[in-house]
Amino acid sequence: MENITKIRECIKVATQGFIGRQQLAELIILAAIAKEHLLVIGPPGTAKSAVVRRMARIMDGNYFEYLLGRFTEPSELFGTVNLKKLREGSVETDTQGMLPEAEIAFLDEVFLGSTAILNTLLGILNERKFRRGHTQIDCPLKICIGASNSLPEDEGLAAFADRFLIRLFIEPIADSFIEDLLVGGWQAEFTHVDSVLSLNELSEMSEHLKNVKLDHIIPFFADAIRLLRQSGIVLTDRRVVKTLKLIAAAALVNGRLEAQKQDIWPLFYVLPTKDMQQRGQEILKEFFTLSNNSQLFYATELASQQPNGRLQRLVELARRCLNQGDIQVESVLREIDANYTTETIPDELNQLRTQLIKLIA
Repeated sequence: MENITKIRECIKVATQGFIGRQQLAELIILAAIAKEHLLVIGPPGTAKSAVVRRMARIMDGNYFEYLLGRFTEPSELFGTVNLKKLREGSVETDTQGMLPEAEIAFLDEVFLGSTAILNTLLGILNERKFRRGHTQIDCPLKICIGASNSLPEDEGLAAFADRFLIRLFIEPIADSFIEDLLVGGWQAEFTHVDSVLSLNELSEMSEHLKNVKLDHIIPFFADAIRLLRQSGIVLTDRRVVKTLKLIAAAALVNGRLEAQKQDIWPLFYVLPTKDMQQRGQEILKEFFTLSNNSQLFYATELASQQPNGRLQRLVELARRCLNQGDIQVESVLREIDANYTTETIPDELNQLRTQLIKLIA
């Protein structure tokens, strides 16, 4: 699994200039490895589509993107009817360059699609099969990222929405980071990206999912699900079982073929609403205490809100201070000291802290 070493570089390149969007890039990686789908909920203008496009270029997969509307026709996504075949009495669809042939798909305003579109999408997302008329093909889709300003209130869309296992809710950048947003946004306008971690390499990692041992995590995970249910948060059986794929993927990214308690953090992103995620985070506080990931540490930190989840990010920040000097050393030291005492700080971070103190001494 030598491809693991490329993950951090991939995320850095994808989010260069996009402040606070590391979680989105990391969850795209996690979803691609697990071959599950991601739903991003947030207002317009929050760099959702920009980060997805960057990741698609970096992963170098066959990419399809479309902004859905109330009047979007199925042919705009799936292809037009082949007129030559139609004259011969066969209803077949020309799918070349369309969604059924994509490996990575991004569907903006995904819930605005018509019933005909959403029903066809169900087959592609869930079974990776496209059926229309006499056309029936296997789809190479690895991941679909859907985006919307909000979750649908129509209960009729619930079955479709449930196909997006991972949910990320994003907000505009906070006032305290406006300067960073301006500087980063200007840089992003002129950033060129090349393939860093190909979709084929992620697919190779996907092949190892079935080899990840889950024996030790299942009782722990089952207790977490029971606790959520006792608190009124009930997930569909499908979501519960598929969460194991995300946990296995988290372990793989951490370089292990055995899931541990620190890998349970993806459960946070499986909770389907923002309210459930906020409540679940508090309910599962003790379960998330050990959460840690050496590669996907922004997503882990957001899920756990625990010092252990912040460790790898603080290590990276400290190293950047020492190697590049482009970060305020004092602010990094303050964050380290706010999260750890002399008794709880891990050795690696403690050594970096000592070096940072020498810089400002």
